[in-house]
Parts: sequence; structure tokens; C-alpha cells
Amino acid sequence: MAHKSFIADITNIVGSKNILTKAHKTKRYRTGFRSGEGEAIAVVFPTSLLMQWQVLQACVKNDIVIIMQAANTGLTEGSTPNGNEYGRDVVILNTTRMDKIHVINDGKQVVALPGATLYNLEKQLLTYDRLPHSEIGSSCIGASIVGGVCNNSGGALIHRGPAYTELALFAQIHADGRVELVNRLGIDLGQDAESMLKKLDDGLFDQNNIEQTDRLASDQTYQDRVRNINADTPSRFNADKDHLFETSGCAGKLVVFAVRLDTYGKNQREQLFYIGTNSPNELSDIRKHILSEMDNLPILAEYMHKDIYEIAKKYGKDVFVIINLLGTSYLPMFFTLKGNLDAWFEKLGFLPKHFADKMMQFLSIFLPNLLPKKIENYREKYNHYLMIKMADDGIAELDGFLSEYFAKNQQNQGEYYICPPKDSAKILLHRFVAAGSAVRYQAVHHQQVEEVIALDVALKRNEENWFETLPKEIEQQLSHKLYYGHFMCHVFHQDYIVKKGADTVKIKTQMLEIFNQKGAEYPAEHNVGHVYKAKPDLANFYQQLDPTNSLNPGIGKVSKLKFYK
Repeated sequence: MAHKSFIADITNIVGSKNILTKAHKTKRYRTGFRSGEGEAIAVVFPTSLLMQWQVLQACVKNDIVIIMQAANTGLTEGSTPNGNEYGRDVVILNTTRMDKIHVINDGKQVVALPGATLYNLEKQLLTYDRLPHSEIGSSCIGASIVGGVCNNSGGALIHRGPAYTELALFAQIHADGRVELVNRLGIDLGQDAESMLKKLDDGLFDQNNIEQTDRLASDQTYQDRVRNINADTPSRFNADKDHLFETSGCAGKLVVFAVRLDTYGKNQREQLFYIGTNSPNELSDIRKHILSEMDNLPILAEYMHKDIYEIAKKYGKDVFVIINLLGTSYLPMFFTLKGNLDAWFEKLGFLPKHFADKMMQFLSIFLPNLLPKKIENYREKYNHYLMIKMADDGIAELDGFLSEYFAKNQQNQGEYYICPPKDSAKILLHRFVAAGSAVRYQAVHHQQVEEVIALDVALKRNEENWFETLPKEIEQQLSHKLYYGHFMCHVFHQDYIVKKGADTVKIKTQMLEIFNQKGAEYPAEHNVGHVYKAKPDLANFYQQLDPTNSLNPGIGKVSKLKFYK
């Protein structure tokens, strides 16, 4: 009866159209983007900040666990339930229907509500000739701005670093069960919680009275850290104490209502360079020169190995074609449709496992290969590829260095070319779709392979042996090793497809020990979720933010029970 009464109360708050309770309808929200699944009595979609506040209070009153979720694009199960051992009922609070963005300070900053997406922010900033914090990667699949801040995501764009702010509006559950609304936005919204939230939701605050504060709305030190190539530590990783501040890095242990972030001016000119080589040392030489000798840092520098190139070409082809032909605006709808199909096919019961993935993979056979001929030729000759995008004065600076570097030493095993604009977008899009291609491979070949071990690791800035050589005893148990990542900061995504019957837990443990011995940090940018164990500093940070363990319990492999028992 208490359960039914709670659902009725939540329905009265948000309306019947904004709550799901049937298992087959909630499944896609209870299932992680790559892995992970658990039970929830409801998925709730507030459409206003006031509704979110009221749902939070109702959950706390009834001792209900809350898991904050936006687009569910996380790769480490951090925005979905994990199993069913919480000792309390679970509600997923999905923020995607609160997607407003308030542009402030003449476009130099924005205030983003919980469900606002990077994609919509980019569109809204066109009027101001400004750019958001992130422009590639999960921004294409509907990732939320707040989700990026809460997970210290990003860092691929070298001038900007991981998502970070000290300016936010959030709710915190104290040890005595009291819920407090904390305003750190630097915007006067009044004192009463409900009127504050209404005022912010409607944008009815005084634009001329926004506090010009010393609190940061972005990472101001990242370029210096990346340039320090002799440092014996990584440049960025999720458990970095310097980037854990209230909402920044909170991973759902606070209920966030808004964040205030900096925006960035556009470059006048941009140019992509594509490098192919058979020598990892040549890429190391190029990295060291750029970071230590050049006046201009790249916009980005993305690495791919030949094996992930091949897998992405085949198993990311449908996503590639959709984005290339229709643009990124259709991609969230595509993933929503796929999630609904997965749930429907599973309910039918008689279709084979991963039927939607197998169907899409079959249809992709008939799609054209849109990859530029030049990089296809490089694929035939080289094993390692580096994509470097430069801006303005940096274009000539890098061109001059690469031209001299590959000409002066005939022993060099590579070459480069300057990509025409029509090729550049496709090349970076191919790098983007690599992130999901191993999962598609596993789904299609699940009878032949065990699973995918997906790791993201931050190597030391002075690491010489960045390209991994695994012990034979591990290598023999893998069908594919897939390497790609953000080269200047030495953050790599390493997906291992494990042969059928192999012990994935043991293999992963052995790999993580190898990282430990190298002085690497993990995870680098996807946060711990339910996949990684939180190191003491991070675990303590979570416990300080959420002493009752009512928000996203169990992340970092800590206790899921109340008060962390």
C-alpha cells in the first residue's frame, strides 16, 4: 500500500505522461549504454525544476533511492541501477525534459538546466559566434551538459580540459535527512526554494546583476598541465582531487538543478592534419615537439590503431552514415528507437539475442563506404593514425614542422597529408563511431566471444611506452585489442574483445595491475560508475556529499545500503 501511495503521489506531481512503471517500458532506462542493469519501481520525467524538487522531497520522505539520469550515454553504468541489492526501492529521475539554457554575460557564459544538451548549446551559441565546452564525442548522442560536469567529462579539446565549474545550484541530502537547496550560481534568486526554482526555470533573474565572481566556470590550468611532458603523473583523471568540487565530479551524489559555464570564441581558420606511420615512436616525437616547442597547441589530437579503424569501419558504419547524411540531430532519436526495439524484441521472447543490433548490422552491408580514399590508402600502408586539428597561426606552424620532420630523416616510417574540408568531418566522425563499434561487434558475435572489457586509462605525461604490449598469457585469450584515444594528454580508450570461455574478471584484474605498475590512473574520463572501484579520495568525496547514501548508491563499488553500512 505504501508503494502504491508513493507512486500515486509522484504521479500527482509530474502527471501520468511523465512517469513509467511497467518493466518493459522502463527497461531502456534501467539498462546502461554498454552494460549494467537493475530494477526500479519508476522512471520519472520532471518537466520543471520545481517538479524535480518535489520529487526529490517525496523520495527522501519515503526512503527511496534516487538515481539521476539524463541521456544515459555513460559508459560505466553510472546512470542506471546495478543489480537489486539496495535495501530500498529505486527511482530513476530522468532530467531530459528540463532542457533550457540561459545565455548570460553577452554569450561568454551560460546557465544550463539539468537536461540541456551539448548539441542544443552549440546551436544556441551560433548567434553569439561562441562555442561550448565540448564539440565531439558523446555530444553527438544527446549527452547533457550537467552530466559532463558531474563526471568531469571531456578533455579531448586541448585548450579547454575536463568539464568543471564551481558555480551551480544543487540540492544536498544531509545526514539527518534534511534536504537543502544550495545556490552557488552567483545569481540572486531569492531565499525561498520554490520561488528560486521558478525564477531560474523561467529566466526571470536580473541579467545586469549577475555576480562577477572569482569562482571558476571552467578549467583554467589544463593547457599548462598538458604541456608538462616530463611530469610523472597523468594530466587528467576522474579521481583528481583538484577537480572534485561540489557538483564537479559528484557523479549523481547531488541533485543538480543548474550549472554556470564559460563559452569559447571561434577560430578564424581550422585545418585537420592526418598522419600515418608504422612507428609509435614517431608519434611520440611529434607529441613532444608540439607540447614543448610549438607556440600553438592543437584544438584536438586523436589517435587510432589500425584494428579499431577496421572494426569501426564495419561495425560503426550505420551510425556513421546516419550522422553524415542526416546530421547529429537525428542520433538521439535513433538510439531511443533502438532502445525501444530492444525492449520490445525481448518481450516477444522468440527472437534471437541482440536482434536489433544484428538487424542493423545486416542492413549496414548495403550502405556505401563514405570514408575518404586517402585514409583508406593509409590503412593499407600504416598501423597507427593521428588526427591533429590546428587553428589560425598553428596551421602553418605544424605544417612546417611535419614537412621538415618527415623529409629530414629517410628512416621515418610515416607521412602526413593536409585534409580538405570535405574529408575532415568524415575522418573525425569515423574516430567518433569507434567508441561504440566494439559493443556492436560483441552483440553480433556474442556466441563466439565472451564480452568486451572497455577501459579508459590516463598514462603518465612522461610515459614512453604508450603503445601497449600485453603478456602472452593475456593476449592468447583475446580476439581483438582495440586502441584509440586523446593523444596529447595520453588518455587512451582500450577495448578488449575476450574469447568465449575466458575469465574476463581475471583478465581485467591483470590488466589493471599492469596499469598500476605503470603509474597510470583509471578511469580517465568516464568516471567509476559501477565498473571501477573508487579510490579513497573519490570515495570520501562521495560520502561527504551524500552521507545517507540515497543518491546513486554503489558507484565506485562502495556499499549500496543506507549510511554505507
